[in-house]
Amino acid sequence: MADDLMRYDLLTQKAQRTLVREALLIAATKGIPGDHHFYVSFQTGAPGVDISDRLKSQYPDEMTIVLQHQFWDLKVSDDGFTVGLSFDKTPERLVVPYSALVSFFDPSVQFGLQFTPEGAEDSDDLATLPEATSTDSDSESLPRVGGETPAGEVVSLDSFRKDR
Repeated sequence: MADDLMRYDLLTQKAQRTLVREALLIAATKGIPGDHHFYVSFQTGAPGVDISDRLKSQYPDEMTIVLQHQFWDLKVSDDGFTVGLSFDKTPERLVVPYSALVSFFDPSVQFGLQFTPEGAEDSDDLATLPEATSTDSDSESLPRVGGETPAGEVVSLDSFRKDR
């Protein structure tokens, strides 16, 4: 089997973390729609995680939170999220980077994601993956496909058929 020099494993993890970010962004800006709710598990000792010493002692390795009805101040950034939750009637503020995620699950639609914890060697690789960007002006500088159509434009498959 050939070596995966593209590192599709890292690209997939990055895309999945972006999906979690987008779901949390919807929840933060519009509220969680319908019966949706999220179980979010994360490594409590991961770099960037900020939880109280009380919670850290209760959950030294991993913690699962539920975002459904009783949470507040959900703030979503490119790197992670912060949220207010109550534990034993004590309000807490949690800071969770996406790199600390272990799993994300929405039981209302049976949708779930598992994450491979970022290790030292993979986190550097993941951090250096380029962001996908595109603008309309990019198409003018892109190579032409078949000498006619700029890459990225939608073309009919019929234009490539030889039996025309």
